[in-house]
Amino acid sequence: ILCILYIVNYFVPSTLTYKMVFGAFYISCFTFTSYVNWKLNEERYNVFLNALEAKIQHNEATERGKALLRLSRTDPLTGLENRRAIDEKLRDYWSEWQKVGTSFGAILIDVDFFKKFNDCYGHQEGDRCLIHVANALSDMIKQYNGSIGRYGGEEFIVLARMEKKEQILDIAEAICSTVENLALTHELRRDGVSIVTVSVGAAFTRTQTGAKLEKIIHEADRALYLAKAGGRNCARLFDPTDPQSSDESENIAALLKIAIGQNLVSLVYQPIQDVKSDRVEAVEALMRLKMLDGTSVPPSLFIPVAERTGAILELGRWAIRTVCAELLADDHVRVVSVNVSPIQLKTPGFATSVATILGETGVAGSRLAFEITEGLEMEMH
Repeated sequence: ILCILYIVNYFVPSTLTYKMVFGAFYISCFTFTSYVNWKLNEERYNVFLNALEAKIQHNEATERGKALLRLSRTDPLTGLENRRAIDEKLRDYWSEWQKVGTSFGAILIDVDFFKKFNDCYGHQEGDRCLIHVANALSDMIKQYNGSIGRYGGEEFIVLARMEKKEQILDIAEAICSTVENLALTHELRRDGVSIVTVSVGAAFTRTQTGAKLEKIIHEADRALYLAKAGGRNCARLFDPTDPQSSDESENIAALLKIAIGQNLVSLVYQPIQDVKSDRVEAVEALMRLKMLDGTSVPPSLFIPVAERTGAILELGRWAIRTVCAELLADDHVRVVSVNVSPIQLKTPGFATSVATILGETGVAGSRLAFEITEGLEMEMH
């Protein structure tokens, strides 16, 4: 109807008044038609608008969910993946290795003497240090197609697929060089180095037989310990043939927990003679350990394990008490020397503990000497 009215109005000759009336009628028809069309489709429009609003809300909720997921998987300080995300990725790597044999390596990284760095420069500078290290390592790891995350505190972790174990050692050494090249000042190390460095422990998937997911991290942690014990600012690859890394060391660790209670630990005394007078001036107490079947365990094996696990603290107290109670009570021996680990010396209350033992046994402190072992650095932790 509107179309016909328009054609007639446009092509049929007429007066101005006629055209105005016709135009008004046209507009009225258009308005009425629009109103009728709206009323007939109002419900459809409402459904469309509601669907559009629901779609917008769904998209917003999805984006918020993705943002929350990213936050739950991201370390807020460094922006790296956090431990939760890395553990999930580790399970993926592990599953792939078990199913199709794609080997991978795990690398644990610890910032050397970071507690001293915090004590010297403050926690804000400590945070900046971690951010610098994280950014540098993140850029470096990209060329190896690996994943890096913050594993907690000043510790980072790297996962990377590779075919040979030599490749993971190359990455580990590159990590040390990358952090060293940052040249971040650290003046309170007391080891002759004045910049921030890292110690790195690496492990490589070897055989699926009896393998467990946690084992590769455990092996990397052992290698990290050896890197620290070896002077820091270096990388170590887990070696199952190394006595300090082998499963035997874990058996020794378990044995040390029951050694005192089961009388598996003992002391032997080595005389210290004056070469001029040939007189025994003192004796040195040496700790010995045996297995449950009576087999002797060399000190070169169990002492490092005791230091690594902290068992050296209880063993050390036992040794001092035993020496004071059994040998120094005898006036025939002037001085007894006892080996003491740097870990013991750093333990709060060590001096008080020794004083208590001397007081209880009635032994003069001048008759007890300490010889500091050289197995670990003074600043191991």
